[in-house]
Amino acid sequence: MSKLATLLTGSQSKLAGYLTENKIDPARVLVASAQIETLQPEDRAIRLAKRQTRGKDDDAAKAAKAKRARTGRPVTLPGLTKALKGEALSGPYKLRVLRAVARIAEQKKLAAPELSNLF
Repeated sequence: MSKLATLLTGSQSKLAGYLTENKIDPARVLVASAQIETLQPEDRAIRLAKRQTRGKDDDAAKAAKAKRARTGRPVTLPGLTKALKGEALSGPYKLRVLRAVARIAEQKKLAAPELSNLF
């Protein structure tokens, strides 16, 4: 049994309850987050376009600012451990965990969870 799985059984957080109820392995959350948040070439192109249009007010600059790139920061083992214990997390980190859990729920043909259901 992995370290995360033992944390899951001894924890009383909402996230831990959701994962046990739906039989989701916490290690799978790490993998799903890494797949979702990894920077892709289109993300780098978006960042380049934003840098090049900085300080300009034309239509191309507005279009570049409207696009959102991935963060490139996946959920990590220490962060997931904090989430399973019910400790405080930042808002963006909670959203990363939510996106990863939603991806797994989608794969298992479950209803997508809401942020209030996990934290």
